[in-house]
Amino acid sequence: MADARLIRPNPAQWIWYAFGGRLPQRCREWVLHDVTCRTWVLRHLARSLVQISPGLLFLLLPGPLWIPALAVLGGVILALWYSLSYLEHTSEYRLTKHGYPLGTGKAVREEAQAAERAERAQRYAELYRHQPEQ
Repeated sequence: MADARLIRPNPAQWIWYAFGGRLPQRCREWVLHDVTCRTWVLRHLARSLVQISPGLLFLLLPGPLWIPALAVLGGVILALWYSLSYLEHTSEYRLTKHGYPLGTGKAVREEAQAAERAERAQRYAELYRHQPEQ
């Protein structure tokens, strides 16, 4: 999907987008690409890490460093857990904010993987679903 229609947001816009903001209409196709490409889960995790990055300020608290470091680590683990739990829902919501109908992300991802899934099903059928010889 690397064609001329994909207009990437600038860094400030991307940070706004990572925190849940809506991008300009010209970046609409990029948003679809962002939540449906092969690396969409990694991109989601990157956005989640940006969202929780202000939590690193806890490391500046006075006292032994290991206490705020463990607090930050626990917060990061918990935040990523919840982020991954709502991965598909969050991605679909991002698309609806940019004018796509609900379910577009899942449909595009499934369409992109349809050929590979059919090939795997064919290999499985050949290996494990032998017809009895007559």
